[in-house]
Formats: sequence, C-alpha cells, structure tokens
Amino acid sequence: MTYSLDTLSEDLGEERLGALVAAFYRRVRTDEIIGPLYPPNDWENAERRLRDFLVFRFGGSDRYVQERGHPRLRGRHLPFRIGLAERDRWLELMSAAIQECDIPPAAALPLGAFFSQVADFMRNVEE
Repeated sequence: MTYSLDTLSEDLGEERLGALVAAFYRRVRTDEIIGPLYPPNDWENAERRLRDFLVFRFGGSDRYVQERGHPRLRGRHLPFRIGLAERDRWLELMSAAIQECDIPPAAALPLGAFFSQVADFMRNVEE
C-alpha cells in the first residue's frame, strides 16, 4: 500500500495517530533537552493539540483549526529556543514513537520526511 500525507488520518486512523502522539509525549515528559520547553501543568493540552494538528494535516477532522485557527507553527513556537539539539531530539523521540506504534514502513517514510521538514523549519536559533 502507498501512503499519502493527505490521507494518513484515514489510512492509519485517528486512534493510531493518537497512540503515536501519546508514545511521543511519554518520552518528552522525561527528556532533559525538550521536556523543559513544555509547561509542566499542560501536558494533556500539548498532547491534544499535536494529535489534533496531525489528524487535520493528514486529512482528518478539522477540530484543530476550529479550536485554534491557522496552525502558524513557527510563530507559536518562537518563544521556545529551538536549535539543532532540540530539533534532533524531537525527531529521535518521534522516530521511537513511530517504531513503538508499529506504523507500517510505507507510512513511516512519508511521516519521517514530514517530521524532518517541520522540525527543521521550527529552528529559531542560528548555529
């Protein structure tokens, strides 16, 4: 099967995308590099926002846009220092979550490319 980013919500299902995000945030909570970037009392909301964004971006429900408007990802992340170490760790933790959730390799490939592009775009520290 060939996977497209525009249909991953349907192809993988919102439940599986939710499991991916949950697996990612289990790692982030204890991570010494990117964990401190998150407000300690907002984990559930951070997880919900990423889950809703991914579902929307991958062709599913527009719940994210209805609640938050245009994603404006870079602007929303400007208050946080995001350099090479933060980018690389984010990708490492997401890659581990993809493996944990048994995302099919044909879907993991476009997911990984998407996450790499977005993570690099979020960098706001020149190094």
